[in-house]
Amino acid sequence: MKRSTTALATVLALTALSANAADLRMSWWGGDSRHLATQEALKVCGEKYGHTIAPEFTGWSGHLEKVTTQLAGGTEADIMQINWPWLPLFSMDGSGFADLNDFAEIIDLSNWTEDQLAAATMNGHLNGLPLSTTGRVFMFNKATYDKAGVPVPATWDDVIAAAPVFKEKLGDDYYPLTMAYDASGVNTVLTVSLVAAQKTGKDLIDPETNTVAWTPEELVEAIEFYKMLVDKGVVRAWKDAAAAGNVKLHEDPKWADGHLAGSYEWDSTYFKYSDPMGEDQELVPVPLLKIDGAVTEAVYRKPSMVFSISKNSENPEAAAQIVNCMLTETDGIDAMGSARGLPASKAAAMRLQETGVIDPVLVAANKIIMDGEGPGVSPFNEHPEVRSAFKDALEFYAYGEISAQEAAEEIIVNVNEILEKY
Repeated sequence: MKRSTTALATVLALTALSANAADLRMSWWGGDSRHLATQEALKVCGEKYGHTIAPEFTGWSGHLEKVTTQLAGGTEADIMQINWPWLPLFSMDGSGFADLNDFAEIIDLSNWTEDQLAAATMNGHLNGLPLSTTGRVFMFNKATYDKAGVPVPATWDDVIAAAPVFKEKLGDDYYPLTMAYDASGVNTVLTVSLVAAQKTGKDLIDPETNTVAWTPEELVEAIEFYKMLVDKGVVRAWKDAAAAGNVKLHEDPKWADGHLAGSYEWDSTYFKYSDPMGEDQELVPVPLLKIDGAVTEAVYRKPSMVFSISKNSENPEAAAQIVNCMLTETDGIDAMGSARGLPASKAAAMRLQETGVIDPVLVAANKIIMDGEGPGVSPFNEHPEVRSAFKDALEFYAYGEISAQEAAEEIIVNVNEILEKY
């Protein structure tokens, strides 16, 4: 809903006067910086609108279980930070949370694009406001590529061609890209998914039928592409990464010194991977690599998390005021800062860029994601059981225990069985 700043201020002021002071609760997970910033935002926004908000914060571990128990018992907080893949778990029919469209006179929804709001909409009900829009982007160590005398890749062919040059000029333990670097296997899963989506123009999950959209043949082709990368020395074999101790990439000395010269990561985690690098290294985000015959870039773009309002809240209008303040009003924006990455809210993103809070490299990485095109990504891609089924089949394949055909069939059968519950 677009409205002028003056008109919006008037509406909010009138709403504030008409609303009674409320005692609210807000729950979220995160680290110390997020806890401090959010508490400050709640204080500022609470004072502005005359409400008191009790903070309830934890680390990531156990937060899903906590929210699940609260929602089952109707004891959840008025405002909740909800992980995007949890929306279908708690609100498949859209009734699990308040519909924020009902508060469009309080929350300035024009700060989000239609696609961003659609990603947080379940069965026609806006169940949350995206806090940031994140996606997977390729990041390459320019220093290593310069050392090998080859340009930073722009296509998959570039990465493949770089592998023998790396081996010849730098050593057999240098790789243009890394993939299976820890036990989660998430990068291998998402790279195979990227190739399949580029080839077919379809996401893993058909939104109409809520079943796997790819045929076994299409998935086999993507799985074999991964094997080709291993065979050509573009990426380490899964078993080699495991033998190295399944170290997380940002903790791996081979990443820090440039032996592993690229990865496919969330744009919002750029500094997680650039900070451990030596001063002579340079990590640069690049547009998505495309396979030959790709029908789409297949950008993997999603809300990182959302703010939702409880359907059981006794004061949903007051909760909506606080949410709007934190995400679209200068007071709340300044207090929240970049605690949840580059904001999806236009007002917040502009404010933080103007005040120098957001580093330009994050803006550049996010622009790659926002400008990319591809099929919508179902939140079921990140359902724990779906991700595990995909990863387990790929791992068996990577260790030579099953064929690509068997891996594809296992993925499709097992994922469809999981999705049948919903």
